Amino acid sequence: MNLNAFRKELATPRTSIQLCATAIVAGVCSAALIIAFRLFIEWLQLLFLPEVNNYSALPANTRLFVPMVGALLIVIIAYLTGFKHYRMGIPFVIHRVKHYFGHIPFRTTINQFLGGAIALASGFSVGREGPSVHLGAFGSSFIGQWLKLPDNSIRILSGCGIAAAISASFNTPFAAVLFVMEVVIREYKIHIFIPIMLAAACGSVMTRAVFGEIQELAFIQFNDFNHWIYLYLVIFGIVLGALATFFNNSLMAIIRGFRRFNMVRRLLFAGVITGVVGFVLPEALGTHFNSAHALFSENYDIQLLVWVLCAKFILTIVALGLGVPGGIIGPVFVIGMFSGVLLASPLEFFVSDVSEIHGSFSLLGMAGLMAAVVHAPLAALSAVMELSYSPELVLPAILVIVPAYVTATQFLGNRSIFIRQLDYQKLPYTISSVMEYLQRTGVLAIMNTELTLAKQDKEHLVSELAIAEQKALVYKSCVDDQTEYALVSYDNGQDGDAVRMTLTPMKPVRFQATLAEVYAILSPKRAGAIYIYANSTDDIVGIISWETLRHYLHKANY
Repeated sequence: MNLNAFRKELATPRTSIQLCATAIVAGVCSAALIIAFRLFIEWLQLLFLPEVNNYSALPANTRLFVPMVGALLIVIIAYLTGFKHYRMGIPFVIHRVKHYFGHIPFRTTINQFLGGAIALASGFSVGREGPSVHLGAFGSSFIGQWLKLPDNSIRILSGCGIAAAISASFNTPFAAVLFVMEVVIREYKIHIFIPIMLAAACGSVMTRAVFGEIQELAFIQFNDFNHWIYLYLVIFGIVLGALATFFNNSLMAIIRGFRRFNMVRRLLFAGVITGVVGFVLPEALGTHFNSAHALFSENYDIQLLVWVLCAKFILTIVALGLGVPGGIIGPVFVIGMFSGVLLASPLEFFVSDVSEIHGSFSLLGMAGLMAAVVHAPLAALSAVMELSYSPELVLPAILVIVPAYVTATQFLGNRSIFIRQLDYQKLPYTISSVMEYLQRTGVLAIMNTELTLAKQDKEHLVSELAIAEQKALVYKSCVDDQTEYALVSYDNGQDGDAVRMTLTPMKPVRFQATLAEVYAILSPKRAGAIYIYANSTDDIVGIISWETLRHYLHKANY
């Protein structure tokens, strides 16, 4: 099947049926991968647990050794796949999307699938959204690479895969779209929005078909409260902003403090710490929302909540800081739940029954803490609203999220934990505005395909150039068994008359590339041309001159 016309359409940055169809395929593939991941986690847990996520039912000695065995298995998997392929998670995906158009290495994906499943099954305080983002980006970008689509469309497909993966993991399609646009791509364009929305919808439909319609926080009831408590929400948000800053600083301190230890020691140490804490306090294991909610809804013990919060905080920064595969948002949500309930306690002097608003403050704590930790306020708001089926929390959540975010960023200098991790790992994640603009368009969209290929001696080029008329004349030569191409043109004088004929050597650019690669080659001299090749550098399919590229840059856009 000839895909050239299909690829050319995808090279143009606009919403099209072709792009939407590809987004649906990518979304289905990524969602299927996440569903398999979730089922694999449940299967692993049921091998040693009487019920999924019920670590409290295990004997104390078993709780001690399960995380240690999990850490050992993660080490073995990392050894078999190669430790250099251990980079994974949301920061790594952001880097790959920004600088490699979402191409995700296969071996890192194997590490993420198996290692992430083992970490989540063995009680580590990590979330499944980290592996989900990684697996989703791989599943969708693999489709693009297999079909040899333009790189600009593969980047969009990566966003589609991530949205489908988050939606399939948590059944939150709207939050998935906002997370991709706010955290990963950080670009709001209609031609990107539409396919990502379609992919997120596919993920939600598929996960509902397998796991049912129930949302993970539907058991928490949001009860409205007196409007005078809204004033307290501002203070509540400020405290959450400070807590988020302390969390990010502590996590980075663990990462820096243990960098002199090799990966094997770090992972095993994380297993020992998690096992010891789980031996004493089983409620701190895992990141299951239902188990956390049961602590303050059934037997409200403020002292136990404080201990579990501290234990969960320590286990999270230890697991993530020492390299256990998993996400940060899941444990941040659980820490936010406990923080919200504890920070609602002072209101017992002003309300008749403070337990009635425990659910409300737990949801608000989740939204505020996530917004300040990962710098994604809209995604945090929509995620909590969708997870709990509580649209009425929008106004109170805004009153919490805004002061939490402003306190963390403006007054305490806290940056997104993902950006801090990228800086520490020296992984670039920013590009210039010109390159970002040019990366939206593939070379197939503007290349000149009207070519005349001249293979004769240079003496015959004058007659060839006259015959070519409006077509571009390309001279093909062979130097040291390598094929070279040059653009043949007249060098016009000041009066416009042709003075002499010139041959401009052209460098090759693959047909999947974007205009950014063309700009990088031609911009130093602000002149010249490049040729586009298909399967090999001998297979020329078009050319792009500096004048064509300059005209595209200066073209007005809506």
